[in-house]
Amino acid sequence: MEQKKKNIGFNIIKSDPTAGHGGFGAGALSLDNVSPVIIDVEAGEAFVDIGAMHARSVVEKGIKFTPNRDEVPNGKPYWLVWVTIDRAAEGPYYAGVTACEMTVDRQARRGYKVLPDHVNKLDKSLKRLILIDHMDERSKRVLADFLKQHDRGMWDRSSDELKNGLEFK
Repeated sequence: MEQKKKNIGFNIIKSDPTAGHGGFGAGALSLDNVSPVIIDVEAGEAFVDIGAMHARSVVEKGIKFTPNRDEVPNGKPYWLVWVTIDRAAEGPYYAGVTACEMTVDRQARRGYKVLPDHVNKLDKSLKRLILIDHMDERSKRVLADFLKQHDRGMWDRSSDELKNGLEFK
């Protein structure tokens, strides 16, 4: 019996459980509205992998990571992009988008990433920042196409900063 793969999409905005009171949890950032998108640079593909929330994505499983790039000379390049969705009066939009570099040498079971950078970029995405300038042009195009295909309306409602940062003439 063949099972179909689950098509995991973006996390959808839930109602705020702390709305209306200033008690415990008020002012805390919620991870309900953020989704990790992984870009395979060589393949030119992007996909959502919720496992990346805990460094357990398909790309990261079974890999020992180091913050020293020189220890992974044959690493395959990836981007982990934190995409935060917010809701405006017109509807949901991509509010925070930040990219983190990562390389993986599957054969050697080694990878390069700077974990504090990944955590800080997640925080910045949650704070509705757009940090994508350091990405290569091809990966930016892949991300733009992925976001548009996922929901064109959310793309259209997103900031000009995001659209201009990902699109090339």
